[in-house]
Amino acid sequence: MNKSITQDIQNEKQVSESIKRFFHRFHVSSALKQSNAYKKKGIPVIEVFQYLFLLIFSNRSMYMSLVTGKNTPSFAKDTVYRFMKMVQINWIRFTTILAARIIKNAIVPLDSEERVNVLTIDDSMFERCHSKKVELLAKVYDHAKHAYKFGFRMLTLGWTDGSTFIPVNSVLLSSENRKSRINDAASVDKRSAGYKRRQLSMEKGTTAMLELLKAAKNAGIPAKYVLFDSWFSSPSTLHAVKALDYDVIGMVKKTPKMFFRYNNEDMPLTSIYKKNKKKRGRSKYLLSVMIEVVKDGGVIPAKVVYVRNRNKKKDYLCLISTDISLNEEEIIRIYGKRWDTEVFFKVCKSYLNLSKECNALSYDALTAHTAVVFTRYMMLSLESREANDQRSMGEILLYFTDEMSDITWIQAFQMLLEMFRTILADNTELSEEKIDELVDAFMNTLPIVLKSRLQAAQVKNLNN
Repeated sequence: MNKSITQDIQNEKQVSESIKRFFHRFHVSSALKQSNAYKKKGIPVIEVFQYLFLLIFSNRSMYMSLVTGKNTPSFAKDTVYRFMKMVQINWIRFTTILAARIIKNAIVPLDSEERVNVLTIDDSMFERCHSKKVELLAKVYDHAKHAYKFGFRMLTLGWTDGSTFIPVNSVLLSSENRKSRINDAASVDKRSAGYKRRQLSMEKGTTAMLELLKAAKNAGIPAKYVLFDSWFSSPSTLHAVKALDYDVIGMVKKTPKMFFRYNNEDMPLTSIYKKNKKKRGRSKYLLSVMIEVVKDGGVIPAKVVYVRNRNKKKDYLCLISTDISLNEEEIIRIYGKRWDTEVFFKVCKSYLNLSKECNALSYDALTAHTAVVFTRYMMLSLESREANDQRSMGEILLYFTDEMSDITWIQAFQMLLEMFRTILADNTELSEEKIDELVDAFMNTLPIVLKSRLQAAQVKNLNN
C-alpha cells in the first residue's frame, strides 16, 4: 500500500514537472499577456490558468478538489469563474501565439525543407444537451450521428506536418439563423474581444474559417496548403483562401448545383466525369482533369482527381487542388494529412474532458475552457513528438538521425478507401473503428505517466 502511494506521488511530481517545463519553455504567461489576460489585483492569471490546465491530470473536478481538500488552489473558486468570464481576453490570439511558438521553435527545425506543412479546417459537435440556458446555445445538426442536438459547432484550425498535429485556434459556432438559436448573446462592451467572438459565432462557417486563417497568417505559422472536406469546398471559399496566399486541397461534393469551367463550359463535376474516359484496371486513381474555378470574374486553375471505389464501380470521390503542379499521387498523399484532426477531436472528447469539464452558462467561459483543452493537447502532442524523435534530444543528433516519417501515399489512399465504407448522401467521414485505431496509436506514443493519468480520467468519465 505504501509503495503504491509513493509511486502515485512520484507520478504527480513527474506530471507537474512536465507541465512546468512546457509553460516555461513556451512562455505561456507572456502569451496570455499578449492576449489581454492580466490581473487587475490579487492572483496572477497564469496561476489560475495553470490550475485549470492541471485539473485533468489530477483526475478531480474543481468541486471535488474543494470537497476533499486535495490539490486545492490558494484562491477561491470565484476567482476561477471570474477569470473564465473575462470578456477582454482574446482566446483566438492566445492559442494562435502559443501554437506558433511550438511549431516554429520545436517542430519545424526538426523537419526537412522539402516537408509539406499544412493547415486543416474541420468542425465537431460541442454538446450541451442537458442545459437550455447556455448563452448562444443553438440547435445544431450532428452529421456524424444524423440528429439535431443542443450545442455548438467547434470549428477548428489545426497545423500538421504529417507526423505532429497542433491545434491553432477555434470558434464555437452558434447559428446564423436566429430561429435555430435557443438563447441570444449577452450584452457586453462592443469594443471587447468578447463582443467580437460572439459576433463571429453567429457568422457562417466559411466566414469564421477565414478569420481563423487570417490569425494564423498574421502569426507567421508556416504552411503552404489548407485542407478541408466537402462542406467548405465551394468556388467562393477556394477564391477566398487563395487570396490569403494559400493553396487548397479539398474534397468536393458530387452535386449538380456546383459548377466548374471545363473546356470553356460551366458544368458540375459529375458531368465532367461522364465526358471523360476513365483509367482501367487497378489504377491509383480513376480520372484527373484540369478545370477552372470561376467566381465574380476571377479565375483559378485547378486539378480534380477522381478516386475510385474498388468495390463499387460507380462510386468515387473528388479531390481538388489549386496547385496544379502537384501530381495526382501527391494530392492524395497531402490530403491524407487531414485525418490528424479526427484524432485530435477524439482525444479531446474522450481524454481531455472537452465540454464535460465546464458547466458554465457564459459563452466566454466556454471559449476559455476550449482554449485550456487546446493547450493540453499541444503539450501532449509535443510530448509525443519528443518522446519518439531522437533528434529533439540534442543538436548533434539532428544531423545523424532520420526525421520523423511523413504520411505515405499508400496510407492516405487507404484512408480514402476507408471512407467509402461510411459514405453518406452529403457527408464522408472515417468510421469510428478507424478513428479509435488512430487515437490508440497516438496514445501509445505518450510517456507512460501522462498516458496512465489520461486513461484514468477517461474511465472516470465513462463511469459517470
